[in-house]
Amino acid sequence: MTRKRKKLRSGVEPIDKNVTSFLNKKIFSPLEASNVEKLADAAKKILTDIGMSDAPEELCELILEHGGELQGNRLTYPLDLIESAIAKRQHVVLLAGQTSENDLHIGGNYVYAGTGGAAPNLYSPEANEYVPSKLKDLYNAARLADRLPNISFFSRSLVAGDIKDPLEFDLSTAAASLAGTSKHVMVQASHWSHVVAIAELCYKIAEGEENFRKRPFLSLHVNHAVPPLRFDPASIKVMMEAVKRGIPVHCNVFGQLGASSPVTIAGSVSQTLAENLAGLVAVHILDPEAASIAGPRPMITDLRTGGMAGGAPEQLMATAAAVQVMRFWKVPCSVIAGATDSKLIDFQCGYEKALTINSAAQTGANLITQAAGSQASLMAVNYGAMVADNELIGILFRSNIIPEISDETLMHDSIKEVVSNEGHYLGHPETYARMKSDFYYPEIAERKSIEEWENSEKLDMGKRASSEALEILNNYWPSHLPAKLIDDLNSRFPLELKRPDL
Repeated sequence: MTRKRKKLRSGVEPIDKNVTSFLNKKIFSPLEASNVEKLADAAKKILTDIGMSDAPEELCELILEHGGELQGNRLTYPLDLIESAIAKRQHVVLLAGQTSENDLHIGGNYVYAGTGGAAPNLYSPEANEYVPSKLKDLYNAARLADRLPNISFFSRSLVAGDIKDPLEFDLSTAAASLAGTSKHVMVQASHWSHVVAIAELCYKIAEGEENFRKRPFLSLHVNHAVPPLRFDPASIKVMMEAVKRGIPVHCNVFGQLGASSPVTIAGSVSQTLAENLAGLVAVHILDPEAASIAGPRPMITDLRTGGMAGGAPEQLMATAAAVQVMRFWKVPCSVIAGATDSKLIDFQCGYEKALTINSAAQTGANLITQAAGSQASLMAVNYGAMVADNELIGILFRSNIIPEISDETLMHDSIKEVVSNEGHYLGHPETYARMKSDFYYPEIAERKSIEEWENSEKLDMGKRASSEALEILNNYWPSHLPAKLIDDLNSRFPLELKRPDL
């Protein structure tokens, strides 16, 4: 947990009111160990036998120097290089916040959830429709994430549709995200030169390049592969520049089952893992000390339409299989979960998000992106959904904290005392103490009595969550940046940041 906890007078250790992360002590492992090894071997074989096409010259030369082969347009990897990159990489990666209480240590059994995506639309509750997103909407999403305690990081969730110049788009996105939250920020860059500009912005905020390298509070999503088994040369150059500048890299792969990857879960996952390895090995060759995180994202296709089905039940199993292999390799990883296909905060939205987020958490995925605010198969963000999802994440994470079984918690003496006297536990000191320590109390979910509800506004959860989002956005302004820097950012970018001292 990220917060210092204080013992209650009874000696009971309280849980955090907000469950921002949890140590997964009982990993959900649906695949037998032998099948995990089969998947791992299949992924390696794809790289050694089939390889990747469209490798840029700089990467091609590096792989060839380490024993790779070029057969036509396909670059194959030597097995010893793959295995060396897996064995010698960092097993825990620091994704820092701008403030230390927001630091994330990615690896092992820790699980964190946050936002993600690149949605072009924002839900407008006033108009009851989706509208094209703008830079100010991205900044607002970051502000909201900063205020919602169970959202541990802010991965750019909306695109700034009003910024047309590619460099300004990437740089404004980074600035809006970094100004909106002190939590770790994840963005993208469409060109290697944009990485230079983003790095300089980070160095300025950190008050020096060395400070940022020690505590990198921004990382880059790099979609280095275009399934099936092709490099994206522009993204590889972005990766290379990020490594050079000390920016952690997320090596992400999005293969759609039955479309850009095989129709079976086993085939899709093995290809996705191979494409991931292609990126991870590249980072390792560039700098063995560089921070990188695997992003296996096997996505499900609705084969009736060809569209993505983010809430499909097959999604959880494909994700779980990919994570099991990454855990077998001891590679920190990030996955997508919570990509509901619903357009509203409704029953479908709830069960699709709960199904995929909980499974990803139980499987031990270190980072769960797209878990807060995503709607409409990743095509939109809803501020109200961010609030509702913050609560959902807290509830799911709390439900995965294994209860303590001990002489103290078995409460034999208390049982004996209660049945001999009052016959109930409501006034018992231990009940009062653990009321404060052992329970997660939702704030958006409905727990009123029927009578209380009938005398209220009778709002559904979506409306309650949307109202809370509006309240936060109207009243909360982050204060982690100094006033001078806010003024500098306002003069450079069309952000209209509010100084907390004014």
